Amino acid sequence: MSGKFEPKTPVQLNPPKDDPISLSELAKANGEQADGKCYVAIKGLVYDVTGNKAYLPGGTYHVFAGKDASKALGKTSIKVEDVDADWSGLTEKEKGTLNDWVTFFSKRYNVVGRVEGATNFE
Repeated sequence: MSGKFEPKTPVQLNPPKDDPISLSELAKANGEQADGKCYVAIKGLVYDVTGNKAYLPGGTYHVFAGKDASKALGKTSIKVEDVDADWSGLTEKEKGTLNDWVTFFSKRYNVVGRVEGATNFE
């Protein structure tokens, strides 16, 4: 089955979880702690990117680790100031890009929960 954003190597994903993840728990999952957990949230969904070097310290996308990177992903930006859960100010084109990132992540990484209290799902 090939389609838009399909991974090069098939990925076996677990069913998505709906567990609440606090902002402090998300922040700790930045790849820098002893447990090595690395999470990235997009539109309130928390993806486990543990093991992908790009999100670990020194990696290109480490700026997203432990945060909701919705705005930055919509803007295709790795600037610290763009890493924000609030994507309401994005243009229609940027919102489309953000939704493409949701699709991309959903085909590669397990959803381990939702950001507690998040209101940026839609």
